[in-house]
Amino acid sequence: MKFLHLGDLHLGKTLFDFDLIEDQRYILDQILCIAEKESVDGVLIAGDVYDKSVPSEAATKLLDYFLIELTKREIKVFMVSGNHDSDERLNYGSTLFASNQIFISAVFDGTLHRQSFAEEDTKINIYMLPFVKASQVRHYFPDEKIESYDDAVQTIIRNTDINKSNKNILVAHQFVSGKGEDPALAGSESVGTQSVGLVEKIGYDCFDDFDYVALGHIHSPQKVGREEIRYAGSPLKYSLSEANNEKSVSLITVSAEERVKIELVPLKPMRNVRHITGTLKELLDKKNVKAPEDFIYATLTDEDIINDAMGIFQQVYPNTVRIDYDNSHTREIEQVDISKIAENKSFPELIGDFYRLMYGCEITEEEMDVMRTAAREAGVINEAG
Repeated sequence: MKFLHLGDLHLGKTLFDFDLIEDQRYILDQILCIAEKESVDGVLIAGDVYDKSVPSEAATKLLDYFLIELTKREIKVFMVSGNHDSDERLNYGSTLFASNQIFISAVFDGTLHRQSFAEEDTKINIYMLPFVKASQVRHYFPDEKIESYDDAVQTIIRNTDINKSNKNILVAHQFVSGKGEDPALAGSESVGTQSVGLVEKIGYDCFDDFDYVALGHIHSPQKVGREEIRYAGSPLKYSLSEANNEKSVSLITVSAEERVKIELVPLKPMRNVRHITGTLKELLDKKNVKAPEDFIYATLTDEDIINDAMGIFQQVYPNTVRIDYDNSHTREIEQVDISKIAENKSFPELIGDFYRLMYGCEITEEEMDVMRTAAREAGVINEAG
């Protein structure tokens, strides 16, 4: 049997002020084509289906469209909730959906639910673990010592009957790490010392009983510990720091005799996220302009600050997201010891120093008045400042 492993769709997400619904529909259509071409039996969706707990109407319509198209192709769906999802909203209608081979596990109820299938001599069990917190699991296992997310997931698995003579697949949305090594982040996840997006780390070795673990939560496709424990990654680039990342969908093949086979099928977005560097003249020269509809992050190397650089750029690249500078002034600022800048200096002196570093000249009184007004409104200085 063949399955596509997806995760972190984040339907309804925006890139700064740019709506990505059309980009998301484009990539889902591409995934549908891959599913049809490869004759897959099922799609595993490992959480963060929506970007917000209260998704937009456009986001819910897009998920509805995707599920209907999979059903038309008689492709089974196995979907769990992520930390961005509302359990109740994602779980709504799950009993009805199951009659159409769309299996949803969005609310943990004390049981690791399983769907079992057989094809010729291959028996496959697909377990679905929605995003869980230690407190939720503790409620169902009051006699167990559950102090961390790792304890919680291990308790769930330990209390689940897993037939090791079958092929067992787990779909889950948690922050799973290797031995002494964390997964590589894409850049669109929030990061903490012990967590990503406030989700505590879980050791990959608690999944030893599974032939394949379809993970969600990290946006870069990668293995964790062993090849068969994988993050699918997000299907689109959701931050500027992902400009150099390559997106894909995991195609897995399960048979009775062999280990699970994994193939990464590349995804090509409708509009790519690109980081370009050079002078304004170089970047906007007609011979250098490529794919103008892409989302552009531009770093200008001009020594002088260009007035309305964003407006100028968007005449050529309408989806320019951000512009910054890399020149002698910015490099000089990077070398400054920030901790010592404010020592024994007044607000006008600080602003004057910064202005000289940026522009190489003195700030005017009119400009200083504007800065004082902004600082007062922000509460940085008092009225007497």
